[in-house]
Amino acid sequence: MKTISESANAAPNQAIYDVIIAGAGPVGLFLASELALANCTVLVLEKAEHPHSPLKQMPFGMRGLNAQSVEALYRRGLLNELEAHKRLKMPPFAATDKSGAKPQVGGHFAGITFTSSTIDASQWPYRLPSSTAVQLLSELEELETVLARRATALGVTIARGLAITDLQQTADGVTVQAGGQSFAGQWLVGSDGGRSAVRKLAGFDFAGTEPEFTGYSAQVDLVDPEKLKLGRHVTATGMYMQSQPGYLILQDFDGGAFRKSGQPATLDHLQALLRRISGTDVTISALHLATTWTDRARQATTYRRGRVLLAGDAAHIHSPLGGQGLNLGLGDALNLGWKLAATIQGQAPEGLLDSYYAERYPLGAQVLDWSRAQVALMKPDPAARAAHAIIRDLMATHDGAAYFAGRVWGMTTHYDLGGSHPLVGHSVPNFELKDGPTIGELLRTGHGILLDFEDNAALKTLASDYGDRLQYVSSRAKDQLGLRAALIRPDGFVAWVAEGDLDSRELRQAADHWFRSNTARGATSLYRPAKESLRQDMAT
Repeated sequence: MKTISESANAAPNQAIYDVIIAGAGPVGLFLASELALANCTVLVLEKAEHPHSPLKQMPFGMRGLNAQSVEALYRRGLLNELEAHKRLKMPPFAATDKSGAKPQVGGHFAGITFTSSTIDASQWPYRLPSSTAVQLLSELEELETVLARRATALGVTIARGLAITDLQQTADGVTVQAGGQSFAGQWLVGSDGGRSAVRKLAGFDFAGTEPEFTGYSAQVDLVDPEKLKLGRHVTATGMYMQSQPGYLILQDFDGGAFRKSGQPATLDHLQALLRRISGTDVTISALHLATTWTDRARQATTYRRGRVLLAGDAAHIHSPLGGQGLNLGLGDALNLGWKLAATIQGQAPEGLLDSYYAERYPLGAQVLDWSRAQVALMKPDPAARAAHAIIRDLMATHDGAAYFAGRVWGMTTHYDLGGSHPLVGHSVPNFELKDGPTIGELLRTGHGILLDFEDNAALKTLASDYGDRLQYVSSRAKDQLGLRAALIRPDGFVAWVAEGDLDSRELRQAADHWFRSNTARGATSLYRPAKESLRQDMAT
């Protein structure tokens, strides 16, 4: 670790971290672990003094992990540490389907459910029997505990009760003030939520749309709970959902007025709202916990300014409908971690760090639009009800259900990495190698992999040019999906495949694009070179 004397902004004898991360939520902790796995020194600053909160506990702390998040945890050896999903069930969205039977709900869009039996899974030909689950129900508090334990074991320092109040950056590093103390790092990542102090202090633009509704999450006692149905119900005046007796979610299409007012959600206010939306005279006898939120949808126009980067809710906020926010944030962390680590260690091809924004911004924009579309369908007006009916009919078809499942489960997540093969830019199938492990298990080291199904000596020689940044694996697999070889990035996404003739020149170009060779001074990139990007960002 560098000493502070090496930085003009640092105080004597103060340590300089490779990366300072603001926010000890799942995104910040996962990113910290990714960086530490690559031997970076990391400090996490969290403004809350304690990690525990009633809103993180069941059922308010329940989050649905999609296929991308489940795969990411599996590929880092963390999935087996989660236990909550083994005892939790997905909350009910509707009591029965049209036939009167209880459906096996796979998810929902604007409260309209799709069932697993309706989905045409043949649309995902690269999903193998060894693949992880397409979704798991997680408990936020448990997930944070597992990630904090992993980060600490890898040497990450987590400091709580320290809110960042100011920051300064130069071309060489960043200094932040928090809790009356000063901390120095080469890089700063803001993963400190939708009201990110880092985003505001660093001057990021946060563009988007204003809310249509105020949402409420509440734990109450009901005198007559039988008057409310379980599940999610869109009515002529809003939406209410009861996941289990006394745990309520409400949406009131007031343009976000109540949330903006700053008033507390009292028992009387919630009871009047619940009666109006549900159309019943249900009575609340006690209010234990209540919080409000909106569907405000905003996204940072860039994810990097100089030495400061954004991830998770600090980079994008939207309605929690469909539970996409946590998954989007974990994807940010997985994408950013290995790229920032390679940049710090001088092992990155030019422009590698800029590919973080190039890949993640479009996905964030898609999720914001996905959220906005759901809000539009849930409005209590005739136009929304008409569109709602059409979407419901489409979702009842095999192709329609597969489309919505693919989006909700993250099955269609794709980066535009070039290449003509449809697997390039997608998550690697979990190949079961005949020597024993799966490809997901081999990714636990955080290195890239050149997977060779044919024991090709030329591929082994090529891989050696990239040192420990690229692991060469030669083995047959139970199902090779017609492939001869594949280049896999540390985040598990496929950068190149060979199906017919093996083009070593094309492989070399792909490897140079993502991994710095032992002999190259820098590879050409599709993205703006990092030094040029830093100069321009500092100028603005």
